[in-house]
Amino acid sequence: MKKIIIIMISIFFIGINIVYAKETVKFSKCVDGDTFKVTIDDKEYTIRMLAIDTPESVKSNTEVEYYGKESSEYTCKKLTNAKKIELEYDSNSDKLDKYDRLLAWVFVDDKLLQEELVTKGYAKVAYLYNDYKYTNILQEKQELASAKSIGIWDSTAKREYEQKLKEEPSKEKHESTEIIVVTIIFLIITFITSIINKIKK
Repeated sequence: MKKIIIIMISIFFIGINIVYAKETVKFSKCVDGDTFKVTIDDKEYTIRMLAIDTPESVKSNTEVEYYGKESSEYTCKKLTNAKKIELEYDSNSDKLDKYDRLLAWVFVDDKLLQEELVTKGYAKVAYLYNDYKYTNILQEKQELASAKSIGIWDSTAKREYEQKLKEEPSKEKHESTEIIVVTIIFLIITFITSIINKIKK
C-alpha cells in the first residue's frame, strides 16, 4: 500500500511538471529568424530559439545572408498571427545565453516553431552543447530538407544570390562615378557660361 501511495504521488508530481513545463508569453517584437521579443509579467525579454540558426538579416556590419530575409519574415508572420505562444526551457540547456537572451523551445499554437523552420529550410540545426529534448526531431527534418534542396539548402539559388551581392557594390561604384562626372561637367559648363556672360557685359 505504501509503495502504491509513493508511486501515485510521483506520478502526480510528474504530471504537474508536464503541465507547467511550458510558459505562455505575449509577443512583443520581431527581431530576425531565430530571435524575437516577448513580455512576461509586464517585462520585456529577448528570446533566442534553442538548437537552430537562421541566416543573418539584421546583424550590424553584416550583409543580409542568403534566405535571411525570408526566414525573418516567416518567423515574424507566425508570431504576429499566433493565438498562443509558449516557451519550454530545456533541462539540459542554460536558461540564458551570454547576451542575456532566454534560450527556449518555442511553441506557436501548439506547434514547435523550430521544427517548422528546419522543415521548410529557413533554419539549420546548430549550437548543440548538450542532449536537448527535440534535437533528434530537428535533425531528421534537416536531413529531409537538405535532400530536397529546400530553402537554405538550395545551393544553386545561394550561389546566384552571393554572386548578385558581389556585383552590386561595383554597380553602385559605377553609378557613383557617373554622378561625379556629370556634376563636374555641369560645374564646368556653369563656369564657362559665367565667364562668357562677363565678357559680353
